[in-house]
Amino acid sequence: MKKFLLGTAMAVMMSTAAHAETIGVSMAQFDDNFLTVLRNGMSDYAKTLNGVDLQIEDAQNDVSKQQSQIQNFIAAGVTAIIVNPVDTDATAAMSKIAADAGIPLVYVNREPVNVDTLPEKQAFVASNEQESGTLQTQEICKMLNGKGKAVVMMGELSNQAARMRTKDIHDVLATEACKGIEIVEEQTANWSRTQGSDLVTNWLSAGLEFDAVISNNDEMAIGAIQALKAAGRSMDSVVIGGIDATQDALAAMAAGDLDVTVFQNAAGQGKGSVDAALKLAKGEAIEKKVYIPFELVTKENMASYQAKN
Repeated sequence: MKKFLLGTAMAVMMSTAAHAETIGVSMAQFDDNFLTVLRNGMSDYAKTLNGVDLQIEDAQNDVSKQQSQIQNFIAAGVTAIIVNPVDTDATAAMSKIAADAGIPLVYVNREPVNVDTLPEKQAFVASNEQESGTLQTQEICKMLNGKGKAVVMMGELSNQAARMRTKDIHDVLATEACKGIEIVEEQTANWSRTQGSDLVTNWLSAGLEFDAVISNNDEMAIGAIQALKAAGRSMDSVVIGGIDATQDALAAMAAGDLDVTVFQNAAGQGKGSVDAALKLAKGEAIEKKVYIPFELVTKENMASYQAKN
C-alpha cells in the first residue's frame, strides 16, 4: 500500500512537472530603472498564470555572461528563453545557440541586429523605436519654435535603440519645420544618470551654449537636470527631453524640470514577451515583430496620462 501511494505521489509530481512551463530570462542588467519595471512586469504577469515559472538572471552588462546564461537555460531544459540583450550586435550567435537546441527564444525591448532574419520559433517584442525619438524631437522642436541649439545625449552605442533614437533626432531636425535647430554636441552617456550629469557638467565648463537637451532616455535627462541646477542654470531657459516615462522622470516633470518624455510600456513589453514565449513553445505562429505603442508625455498632458496608466 505504501509503495502504491509513493508511486502515485511520484506520478502526480512528474505529471505536474511535465505541464509546468519554465522560461529562462536573461536581463542585460538589473541595476537599471526601466529594465527593473520590465523585469517586474514579466514576474507579476507570470504569477497570474498557472504552471508558469520564470528563472531570471542578471547578465550584469556582460555579453559572455549572457551567452553562458542562455547555454545554462538550454542545459536545464527550459521551455523557452527571453533575452534582453546586453549588445544587440551579438544576438546572431545567441539565436543560433537557441535554434540549434530547438528552444524558442524571444528578444525583448532591445532590437536584435538579426531581427529581419530570426530563425523559426524566435521573435522580438518591444516598441517601434522610430516612434520614440520622433515624438520626442517633434515636441522639442515645437517648444523651440524650430530654432536654437541642442545637445544630444546618446545611450550605449552598441544598442540598436540608441542608434535608432539618435537617427530619429537627426531626421526630425532635417525637416523644414525644425531645420533651424543646430546640434552643437552629441555624445554618449551610456543610459546613465551619473554619466549624463558628468557629460553636461563638462559641456557647461567648456562654455558650450545650448537651448535644449535631447536625451535617448530619462536617466541621462535627469543627470542633465542635476548638472544644470548645480551650475545655477534656470530650468526655464532650457528644454529637457527624455524617453521612457519612468517614475523619476514623471516626478521631475511634476517639479517643472523635465519638459518631454515618451512612455515606453515596460510592463507591457514584459507581458508581451512572456505571451510570445509561451505561444512559440506551443508551436503557435506569431508575428516576428510585436510592437507595443509609445505615448508622448508633456507637462500639459501628464495628469491625464497618469490617470489612465
